[in-house]
Amino acid sequence: MTEKFKILGKYIKDLSSETPDAETYIYVRDKISKYQLDIDINSKALKNKMIEINTTCKFQDKNENKKKSYFEIIYSTIVKINDEIKDKKELEKIILCDAQIEIYPSLEKALLDLLHNSGYPGIKFEKKIDFEALYKQRFN
Repeated sequence: MTEKFKILGKYIKDLSSETPDAETYIYVRDKISKYQLDIDINSKALKNKMIEINTTCKFQDKNENKKKSYFEIIYSTIVKINDEIKDKKELEKIILCDAQIEIYPSLEKALLDLLHNSGYPGIKFEKKIDFEALYKQRFN
């Protein structure tokens, strides 16, 4: 294993789409362009230099509207870390940046499929998430 880590598996751990009623659906359909994507990453050590990384994406309205829909996906990735990786900073970069860059296309597709199947077919994410920039920003 010459690379720093290897993805052993990735799967949708949890998926949620909530639109309470038809009135809300019609309201949200017109306002969904105002919704924002939030991403949260946490990890849990497993045995044998393996780590479970859970990437949570929430697509939601941040405004105080009574009528709103809520979409969330928790995408789990199991990675095996190269035995030579001992540095905590290097491990953090693998979890928060390198693994995310690799799994994000699958995660984004799953979230877009959820939105499209929930009745919002025109949704696209214009901006791609720059995990490298977010990682660097975290330490500055």
